[in-house]
Amino acid sequence: MPGTITSERVDGALAGIEHRWLVHRDGLPALELDLAGLAHALRALKERAGFESATFVTAVDRLPRVPRFELVHQLFSLAHNERVRLHTRLADGENAPSCTQLWPGAAYMERECYDMFGIRFEGHVGLKRLLMPEEFEHHPLRKDFPHQGIEPDRLYREWDKKRRAEWHPEAAR
Repeated sequence: MPGTITSERVDGALAGIEHRWLVHRDGLPALELDLAGLAHALRALKERAGFESATFVTAVDRLPRVPRFELVHQLFSLAHNERVRLHTRLADGENAPSCTQLWPGAAYMERECYDMFGIRFEGHVGLKRLLMPEEFEHHPLRKDFPHQGIEPDRLYREWDKKRRAEWHPEAAR
């Protein structure tokens, strides 16, 4: 259970939003939320509990568990020098709400989740691949992605050749 100050402030901010406290080995205050309440919880934690920064947004593939994915947000309050972590389960194909309207710096973290896990974020205005070429049809951090990779170098070489041609059009002639 988190410290009294954190839990009182967080519980107060999340009044009316279903949540439950989790116990983690690292001792960081953590909550589990339903996907339906996530957007409201994120806004409440920023506006009513003073968590002015999203330090990370990531995911975990829990295959074969259903729902498959666990979306993880970690928020930081500079004023209170406290962190809180939010865990939300979602099924393959379900969309999560974007938090970029609250914390614009989370845009690249959400793009990485989309790129590596295939999780889409509703309301993210620039959701596109971050690390892999747009044409790549797979998500490398999913548990069912082959360890040896897929089309190991061909797709990357084609993408890199196009990208370099855009940088130096005279060299492509």
